[in-house]
Amino acid sequence: MDQSKKVVLVGHCGPDMHMLKAAVSRVVPDIPVEFANDDGALQGFISTDAILLVNRVLDGSFSTGSGIELIENLARSESPPTMMFISNFEDAQAKAQKAGASEGFGKDQLYDERTAELLRQALS
Repeated sequence: MDQSKKVVLVGHCGPDMHMLKAAVSRVVPDIPVEFANDDGALQGFISTDAILLVNRVLDGSFSTGSGIELIENLARSESPPTMMFISNFEDAQAKAQKAGASEGFGKDQLYDERTAELLRQALS
């Protein structure tokens, strides 16, 4: 596991941020988990060392309310970060991957072994 990596929870409400942080920390306890709920905070985390866990409907103050649109915009950058889409909806997952996200997962799959595997792959 690359210890220089960090996970950034993007556009999640307070309760979901805590739930996601707990789930991520259980799988990769030595990786820091940060929060970004506006464009300014997110810009501070844009790097190839960051794994963004992007919510489907963004909570906070972003220039868009759509996680898919945010992924699409970030994917156009010169060195886009790794992005995973957080949604229980398969059609939204497919759109996010087409926009530039890696395979993501839904909040109802937080404790599945497949989710743990996806997180470990993204961080390696």
